[in-house]
Amino acid sequence: MGAKKAEPAGAGAEKTRPAPAQRQAPGAKVKSVELPEAIAVSNLANVLGTSPIEVIKQLMRQGVMANINQVISYEIAAGVASAFGYEPKETRRRGLAIAGKRPAAPQKGELRPPVVTILGHVDHGKTTLLDAIRQSNVVATEAGSITQHIGAYQVETDSRKITFLDTPGHEAFTAMRARGAQVTDIAIVVVAADDGVMPQTVEAIDHAKAADVPILVAINKIDKPNANIERVKKQLADMGVLIEEWGGDVVCVAVSAKKREGITDLLENLLVVAEVLELKADPHRPAQGAVIEARLDKSRGPLATVLVQNGTLRIGDIMVAGNAWGRIRAMFNDRGKHLKKAEPATPAEVLGLNSVPRAGDTFTIVPNERQAKELLQRQQEEQKQALGARRLATLDSLAAQISAGEVKELNLILKTDVQGSIEPIRDSLERLHTEQAKVRVIHSGSGSITESDVLLALASKGIIIGFNTPIEPGAKRLAEVEGVDIRSYQVIYNLVDDVNKALSGLLKPATVEVVEGRAQVLAVFPVKKLGKVAGARVVEGRVSRDSPARVLRSGKVVHDSRVASLKHYQEFVTEIGPGQECGIGIEGFADFEVGDIIETYRRQQASSP
Repeated sequence: MGAKKAEPAGAGAEKTRPAPAQRQAPGAKVKSVELPEAIAVSNLANVLGTSPIEVIKQLMRQGVMANINQVISYEIAAGVASAFGYEPKETRRRGLAIAGKRPAAPQKGELRPPVVTILGHVDHGKTTLLDAIRQSNVVATEAGSITQHIGAYQVETDSRKITFLDTPGHEAFTAMRARGAQVTDIAIVVVAADDGVMPQTVEAIDHAKAADVPILVAINKIDKPNANIERVKKQLADMGVLIEEWGGDVVCVAVSAKKREGITDLLENLLVVAEVLELKADPHRPAQGAVIEARLDKSRGPLATVLVQNGTLRIGDIMVAGNAWGRIRAMFNDRGKHLKKAEPATPAEVLGLNSVPRAGDTFTIVPNERQAKELLQRQQEEQKQALGARRLATLDSLAAQISAGEVKELNLILKTDVQGSIEPIRDSLERLHTEQAKVRVIHSGSGSITESDVLLALASKGIIIGFNTPIEPGAKRLAEVEGVDIRSYQVIYNLVDDVNKALSGLLKPATVEVVEGRAQVLAVFPVKKLGKVAGARVVEGRVSRDSPARVLRSGKVVHDSRVASLKHYQEFVTEIGPGQECGIGIEGFADFEVGDIIETYRRQQASSP
């Protein structure tokens, strides 16, 4: 028999295949199926007319852990066939249905637990879901009695472990990736059934896609009276997330974290996705991994929660983590128990480093202190070089990188003033391409440019494009430190034209805006001849008379001209420093409101990296 090509990892059932329940209706004549002495999981799925994922699920229910290419015995295959409504019979020609050659030898290493991060919109139940999963640890003897929060923990189900990262959101998820720590294997995106897809849901999905991490959707709060699961599925489909039920490859599970319904199904599906991914690591080598979080304990000194990604970590190992190093004196698990070793995908809190590393720093084990110091020095030099390389990721320098073949795809983060502006700009940008490179909008949204946007651009080596939207002060500072390029536009044509010229190598040096000062309006006063002026306090930088200025209200620009007058008490002045109060008049504008932000800036030509 000719070999049939196995389905790609994560693929769902074909649209034409009926579900098992539909295949054998109650009262219908039971069909028989011939099975060989041994058969691969993917080929058993073909014989039964279902997807490999459904077969793997059934195997797990029978206590058998097998991946898509693994060969199982007739007895095990017969049990699966019976569960699908078939009467199994052993074929006389042994091995007829193995479909060609046996699977290739497994990659070096052993199967390891999956590492999972839970993302989603605020108040959609991420924390409650994490708590429900902790309490559903049916195998571990200490389920529900976690005594020490270390930012990551493991649960066991069906004799398999799953590691969960307890991060505060997609910002932390991307911040770790920006520092070189790609630690997540699967992302669970939580969507509330009563609320639907929200802005942070979109951000979470875009961040997971940018990291190329498989997504599993958990529709939470199905116990609410106004829950609408079908609406959520449609919203997900509208943004390109197609679930298995609708012919896609994204697993979707309905749960109620509050009532702990569907948690077992969620964990089972996580293990199925992990089986398809065939996650492996070599436990027989020195450990490597990443720092999940770190803190300074008053009595014990620096403590770091690490996730072992490869190898095995042991007491007495010499660890180099970011700019910190030391010999591990003690290790603890998420329940505060002492550990002698931590194998792949195991989180552990370690004691013995000389300083506190950063979350997202990678760690490695070295044989002695001399090599630890040499590695630290080499890493610091590499960090300086990496910072210089990051500063090259600008729109101005793009043409040279494309010509050198270094860039095949331009990653953009698009932020606009209103939701209605996103689609036309995004469509215009994604139609741009040359023989050497094309444009990819990895995230788009309305509102101001935030630190989360900068972190995503940093992790994805992308550029931020803003259309009539302000940049938050924290985002601006972070972008300057990390060398992330932010471009602001007021005209769509100029925006698209600049990106097109960059792709074609014709872009001229850009003119950028540098914010010089910000003042908050505390009161509004009528003044003869001038109309109304703002009584304000300078909260950042310095405000100068005649400087270009814009008035921001709720993060949106309501007027853009210049500072016409500047008064400190009764005297007209040319400049006001931070913390001082003053009267500010803006040319052509008198409609001030308390709480408005007056931002002064200057325009200058962008310096070459």
